[in-house]
Amino acid sequence: MVTPTEEKLDTKEIDAGSLSSSRRQPENAPPYVHKVGVLPRQNLLAEFKSTVKETFFADDPLRSFKDQTKSKMFVLGVRAVFPILDWGRSYNLKKFRGDIIAGLTIASLCIPQDIGYAKLANLEPQYGLYSSFVPPLIYAIMGSSRDIAIGPVAVVSLLLGTLLQNEIDSTKNPTDYRRLAFTATFFAGITQFSLGFLRLGFLIDFLSHAAIVGFMGGAAITIALQQLKGFLGIKKFTKKSDIISVMQSVIHSAHHGWNWQTILIGASFLSFLLFAKYIGKKNKKLFWVPAIAPLVSVVLSTFFVYITRADKQGVQIVKHIEKGINPSSVNQIFFSVLCFQEAVAIGRTFASMKDYQIDGNKEMVALGTMNVIGSMTSCYVATGSFSRSAVNYMAGCQTAVSNIIMSIVVLLTLLFITPLFKYTPNAILAAIIIAAVLGLIDYEAALLIWKIDKFDFIACMGAFFGVVFISVEIGLLIAVSISFAKILLQVTRPRTAILGKVPRTVVYRNIQQYPEATKVPGVLIVRVDSAIYFSNSNYVKER
Repeated sequence: MVTPTEEKLDTKEIDAGSLSSSRRQPENAPPYVHKVGVLPRQNLLAEFKSTVKETFFADDPLRSFKDQTKSKMFVLGVRAVFPILDWGRSYNLKKFRGDIIAGLTIASLCIPQDIGYAKLANLEPQYGLYSSFVPPLIYAIMGSSRDIAIGPVAVVSLLLGTLLQNEIDSTKNPTDYRRLAFTATFFAGITQFSLGFLRLGFLIDFLSHAAIVGFMGGAAITIALQQLKGFLGIKKFTKKSDIISVMQSVIHSAHHGWNWQTILIGASFLSFLLFAKYIGKKNKKLFWVPAIAPLVSVVLSTFFVYITRADKQGVQIVKHIEKGINPSSVNQIFFSVLCFQEAVAIGRTFASMKDYQIDGNKEMVALGTMNVIGSMTSCYVATGSFSRSAVNYMAGCQTAVSNIIMSIVVLLTLLFITPLFKYTPNAILAAIIIAAVLGLIDYEAALLIWKIDKFDFIACMGAFFGVVFISVEIGLLIAVSISFAKILLQVTRPRTAILGKVPRTVVYRNIQQYPEATKVPGVLIVRVDSAIYFSNSNYVKER
């Protein structure tokens, strides 16, 4: 039985065949040449403007300003810079209920994490809390994502701490180290702002997904190994981050440097945190269990150390966290680039889940502004945290007000609660960080990359082993280098495919992907999967 669609296709093929036969040239006639139309000429300025618009303004960001009065254009401009003025007009009590629950939930997660991440950046604990107070407020006003949760993150804290430690020793010269941290944050913000304002946000896409998977996995292992100092109660520990140096330091201190009480506290609460994460994964409705588990762990371990005075038995504790809100640090910036792809990627992920759009360039401007202002208020680099953003999303956040709620809770903590963290053991902070970074090891993504593209897998493993066996900055350099190498390879050596006709259609496809496709006798149809220009023209011709 022949369907109407097949009849139409057959008719088209017959018509095409008869048409081509009717146009056959006499045997001695010269071959027919199909002329290609020439595009209309443009003057140099018009062509330049067209190219710039296509490259930097493909989404036509100023389209809403066309044919508007000056007052209307001003209002639209202010709303574009401060999205809170746009979505704030439709804000209501129902949305506030979702935001306050989400804000309280992520606050319970961020407070213990921030204290640990500050140590990862070689800063005092309060600087982690400072970075979850001011930057989220700025982002809530200027950011366009409803779900992203702002604050310090493990990988950026490690990267900052590693790079700065190479310049200034944080233990010998803490004041200059802090100044350098604020300076790095300031210029990181300037870089972000510039990329967004100049609409160069696409540059961050040059770091391939495979390289990011490898880098994040390697960074997670490096961070976890760094936590062995607090987890085992070791006092003298290597400043290097590679796995060989860390394991040598751990083994050499095994006979006299480990503290069994510290190990007991760390192992017990790490098991509790991992079990809480397991419960949260098994039942999505219990997402709040892994979210509050870190704070519960801090409270219980602090109480345990206080009543048993375990600090007298060698258990290392936080000791002191500065009380009060962020002091100004404008005069500490020297005025003499970290990776920010994560924040935009997180925002886009949750935006797609809730079916709304975010502008990557606007996000870069918002993130840059918050880091510039943060650097002047004793904050170090803050960005979007995937784990907190996931909790924020599952807790039912509706808008960026959840970040404001979190900031208020952190403010109250800084004003009234920080003295209570005096007896918090370092082992619990190590356990919290280890539990948090284990989720960064995405082995399923690595296996998928292996199946899809072997060169991408090499990029993934290159970044991974570079971070684990050499250093974080070398791993990042390898990730970027391999990503660029792949881009150059694909541009100069484009893939080619031989096409065949899919049966019962007029469609031509790659014969390797469609085994049933048949070649046209006497004709070789080749598809080049790239634009053809000077860098690949010889290769295409030879191929």
